[in-house]
Amino acid sequence: MKDLSKITEIEDLRVIAERKVPRMFYDYVDSGSWTQTTYRNNETDFDRIKLRQRVLVDMDNRSLQSSMIGEQVSMPIAIAPTGFTGMMWANGEMHAAKAAKDFGIPFSLSTMSINSIEDVAEYTNHPFWFQLYVMRDKEFMVNLINRAKQANCSALVLTADLQVLGQRHKDIKNGLSAPPKPTLTNILNLLTKPEWCFNMLGAKRRTFGNIVGHAKGVADMSSLSAWTAEQFDPSLSWDDVADIKELWGGKLIIKGIMEPEDAILAARSGADALIVSNHGGRQLDGAPSSIACLSDIVQAVKAENSDIEVWLDSGIRSGQDVLKAISLGAKGPMIGRAFLYGLGAYGEDGVRRALEILYKECDVTMAFCGHTNINEVDENILVKGTYENLKAALPYTPAIRWG
Repeated sequence: MKDLSKITEIEDLRVIAERKVPRMFYDYVDSGSWTQTTYRNNETDFDRIKLRQRVLVDMDNRSLQSSMIGEQVSMPIAIAPTGFTGMMWANGEMHAAKAAKDFGIPFSLSTMSINSIEDVAEYTNHPFWFQLYVMRDKEFMVNLINRAKQANCSALVLTADLQVLGQRHKDIKNGLSAPPKPTLTNILNLLTKPEWCFNMLGAKRRTFGNIVGHAKGVADMSSLSAWTAEQFDPSLSWDDVADIKELWGGKLIIKGIMEPEDAILAARSGADALIVSNHGGRQLDGAPSSIACLSDIVQAVKAENSDIEVWLDSGIRSGQDVLKAISLGAKGPMIGRAFLYGLGAYGEDGVRRALEILYKECDVTMAFCGHTNINEVDENILVKGTYENLKAALPYTPAIRWG
């Protein structure tokens, strides 16, 4: 295991990942759609929320232990499902899942992962969550859900905000596709990434393991691009959630909720948790940040008297961000880029270091705010007005309809 003690913040890992990972894959992770306004606001809006420091409070015996959908966690953080993870580091999903297991937090595997469900299950021997993109090929969808069951996945994460693909300009300019285009620029860039290339030679997979060889007509990478272009189902609606929940038969999480109205529908659908998320700023550019929408959604769910858990992703870059989200009612945040930077920098060791950084920052900040139990943190740790001012800056006030 590498000594990464001098890596002191997530930004350190980002800088190293940018240097090590091929440009097209790094940009896939570290970019948003269109003008990237929402992508940037996801981070900067956290900075606008200020914390109250308390002193002469007994700060001994602190604990970040909590639970997410009934699963005990060492800290209230889960690794979010991210596509192309195995292109940040060889066998990336397997390494990230192992690091999450060792740290005691949940790992989510994307439908668009490089390593397959079976690869990850074999490598970790520990239950993980599986994220589902709904495709037009219903037979493939049923088989995918059944494969997740057979792999002992403990929850299904249904992504609701990718019925159509956001326009991601960096991906277009880099020629990122399935398979990636071997342009001269990309080839020259690969020559500057010897460690990445060497590691990738020994990778278990270098294609989408959940799809290739499982979907009709997709026997190899050459046929994958056409298949994915036509398969995302734009007709997905709330009517489909009940069918998916029945077919799955286990814990269901709905990802991509940004409005109180949709939070109410998620609660009424029987889902166990919802994730306040704008897909990391990669879908609707111009949407508010996830943190700006959080409290209205928490209030809407409470008004429904629902026990659905509210989580959040998009913009988490520090343990302070984690604490702020929890203070505003999130049961726990999910991290995407924060763990991907660690993965791209140092593989499994890098993911582990990212988690250590977040844990330490959250623990110390909680102490400064006068708390010793993460489950007792509430909005009283925030400087009054700083979150309200953030919400006031939104271009509109979300309407809550209870009917």
